[in-house]
Amino acid sequence: MTDQLDPTGTADRFAELAMELHASEGVEETIETVLSFALDAIGCTHAGCVLQERGRLEVAAVTDPVIERIYTAQLERGEGPLITAQDERRTLWIRDTALETRWPEWSAQISAEGLRTVMQLPLMIAGRAVGVLTLYSTEVDAFDDDDEAVAQILARHAAVATATARQEQTLVEAVDARKLIGQAMGILMERFAVDGDQAFAILRRYSQDNNVKLRVVADDLVRTRRLPV
Repeated sequence: MTDQLDPTGTADRFAELAMELHASEGVEETIETVLSFALDAIGCTHAGCVLQERGRLEVAAVTDPVIERIYTAQLERGEGPLITAQDERRTLWIRDTALETRWPEWSAQISAEGLRTVMQLPLMIAGRAVGVLTLYSTEVDAFDDDDEAVAQILARHAAVATATARQEQTLVEAVDARKLIGQAMGILMERFAVDGDQAFAILRRYSQDNNVKLRVVADDLVRTRRLPV
């Protein structure tokens, strides 16, 4: 539980967080920074985050293996507060997991693990939930309204930072792919005395005929100096 909310102190802490997130490299480090902040600023016992990946939720980071077990069980069953927070795009605040009746299997599992208070916060970008941040405590009714206020701000920071990290990662991958394709085209141009357009057409044909991404075809050619059979 946080101390009584101090607007100036909270603003300073989030300013520091913003700088740390800006310096983070990649999605994983970004989420780990968010979870570390949650443990310190909100005083939760554990924290975790799942992100939407290729149309499904996947565990991005956790502060303890028990959280991954709890996440995995919900993802396998397709139900639980994690799924509801994501699907309905709303915060769920469960003050005593042992008394929760909406998800009996989840309630039995998490209370047996000694986790009694849970807050699920969807990460929203442009009206879409791109993941869920979860805060846990071993105490009953551990969070208060100030904690929720801080958690909501943290979730917004996490959503924006994660989207930015993903975009940067995609750009880096795109640049790397273009370089790789250029190298593969150079090999074909030298070996078969073709021009750039013809070399690219060869790569694209192999990609389409074998239902393999163009980048993968180029990577195979650069590594083996042979086109895939």
